[in-house]
Amino acid sequence: MTRRTTSRFQIGLLAAFAGITANLNTATAQDPLEALKAIAVIEQKVWVPMRDGIRLSTDIYRPNTDQPVPTVFVRTPYNFNPWRDGELQTGRFRAPLRAVERGYAYIIQNERGRYFSEGEWDILGPPKTDGYDAFTWIADQPWSNGKVGTLGCSSTAEWQMGLAALDHPAHAAMVPQGFGAGVGRVGEFYEQGNWYRGGAEQMLFYSWLYGVQNTQRPTLPSDLSNEDLVRLSRYFDLAPEMPRVDWKKAFWHLPVMDIMRHVDGPEGIFADPAPVATGGRMIQRTPNDPAWYKGGLYHDDEPFGVPSLWMMSWYDVSIGPNLALFNHVRHNAEDPEVAANQYALVAPVAHCSFTRATEETIVGERNMGDARYDYDALIYGWFDYWMKDIDNGIIDTMPKVRYYTMGMNRWQTSDSWPPVGAEFVTYYLDSDGNANTLNGDGRLTSGSPPSSRGSDAFTYDPFDPVASYGGNVCCTGGAIQAGSFDQRQMEARQDILVYTSPPLPEGIEVSGTVEVTLYVSSDARDTDFTVKLIDVHPDGRAYNLDETIQRARYREGYDKQVFMEEGQVYELPVSPMSTSNYFAAGHRIRIEVSSSNFPRFTRNLNTGGNNYDETEGVVAHNVVHHSRAYPSQIRLPVVRKNW
Repeated sequence: MTRRTTSRFQIGLLAAFAGITANLNTATAQDPLEALKAIAVIEQKVWVPMRDGIRLSTDIYRPNTDQPVPTVFVRTPYNFNPWRDGELQTGRFRAPLRAVERGYAYIIQNERGRYFSEGEWDILGPPKTDGYDAFTWIADQPWSNGKVGTLGCSSTAEWQMGLAALDHPAHAAMVPQGFGAGVGRVGEFYEQGNWYRGGAEQMLFYSWLYGVQNTQRPTLPSDLSNEDLVRLSRYFDLAPEMPRVDWKKAFWHLPVMDIMRHVDGPEGIFADPAPVATGGRMIQRTPNDPAWYKGGLYHDDEPFGVPSLWMMSWYDVSIGPNLALFNHVRHNAEDPEVAANQYALVAPVAHCSFTRATEETIVGERNMGDARYDYDALIYGWFDYWMKDIDNGIIDTMPKVRYYTMGMNRWQTSDSWPPVGAEFVTYYLDSDGNANTLNGDGRLTSGSPPSSRGSDAFTYDPFDPVASYGGNVCCTGGAIQAGSFDQRQMEARQDILVYTSPPLPEGIEVSGTVEVTLYVSSDARDTDFTVKLIDVHPDGRAYNLDETIQRARYREGYDKQVFMEEGQVYELPVSPMSTSNYFAAGHRIRIEVSSSNFPRFTRNLNTGGNNYDETEGVVAHNVVHHSRAYPSQIRLPVVRKNW
């Protein structure tokens, strides 16, 4: 990390801004655009040049002052044009107003190939170079103090990690939120931008890309004036009107590589034979394909140069790799100042739903209690320290990790993740051979694995998969609702093995990474195994905490494919889960094991073939073994505290 050399932001200027905002009358303050006009210089649809001549559409809102100011920079593939159907949507100006009131310029920019930005859009290609060039442009402006902080959630966050690897001298701080698709390979996670989990494709990008990769679109004359561009945006914003798709039905289409064509969407990088610069169709890539390392994803062999406030949530699709990245940077950043200034917050909400928490936060069906938090104060306190040189004490007082423990329903703090004091407690799978369904005899036992050899068998038919029901998911076009739901209706299926502990004599906190190892066999060359962690209440309600999957062909690593042989038992390390949950006294711990969770994950057709180009599958007869020789188990990080 390069320390910034710009001077300390003047206290008098801060007081001036405080006076301006305090004098805004109530009526004006209720209209964010009018409030902005009173205190800001507004420039819209500015074309900012990149190194290859492509210009990116940029809106700028900066304090009306002669003093240089720091910048909050938001870069996004989404439409931020305030005009809709000829009407001005003034709510679009709330975020700029919050920044300007605090003495920041607020800049929002479309990625190349999106709306009024020139060029061709590519999900994995341009973030690093374009982000770097935008920083250089901002820092060179006469109104800039040379310091820029990045902010945003989901795809508005996911370019930040790649840029942090370049350590631009103006990049003072970042606040990425719900940022999983910016993560390539981190430790044992080979997710490649949320494309995979345990080697199985996550279907969220099939529906997400449908609405985003509008690769065929009209272009604008290169000599169009800014005045004409702003005028044009009032009635024509280049936003595609994609036909509505019933993704609950569309996800069933085979082969999966033709899903985009089936819904009459743009092929783009999903399945186009020649996408932009990144080396082949995404649908054809294996988890460790070299093409993943050519684009904009951050991978764990890259440097990292920016103090970061990582914001995550328990019911987001990316919580596991996100926490892994936080730890990776803390332990591996070369600059000690960068390593020491990584902070994390984990909320009990779904993807990018931080500010939707209420006094009674319901996520799915489960009541999480009062999960509200003053995010504005946290974010701008963080920015004030790094971009205004204000010694506000935030670094001295902020815990390294602030996390919300469900069940206990309260915020907690720790100097590390997992929390200090977390120790693995192993529970072993056991049964009398009939763990199928909620009414079976599956057990979770602590202490030692079962002394006698046992197993549980089920049939997995890829044309009758277990349906996704709630969970840690996003962006599926309405096919799945994220969150925690009572799983008992799902546990009536014969192809779900259910293992439950006895009622707990006292409450335990489980916070950290949850590890699972199964010993399995199958008559198929390849198949999947899914696991779901559940908190069972005394009245029987069974709320899901996290879920995962492992494709058997990748059990020996994501750089090779090793197929199964009938009659052989294999050790299967399952892609880990993450949570923070308090299992109160009288509650029980449960896991479900099956072979499908659709449409969160693609269906394994069990043939051992490519899967993405197949339309026919085979039924797999799968077995989970449990004994001293085959100790199938789940390892829970239990935090020892005196409550």
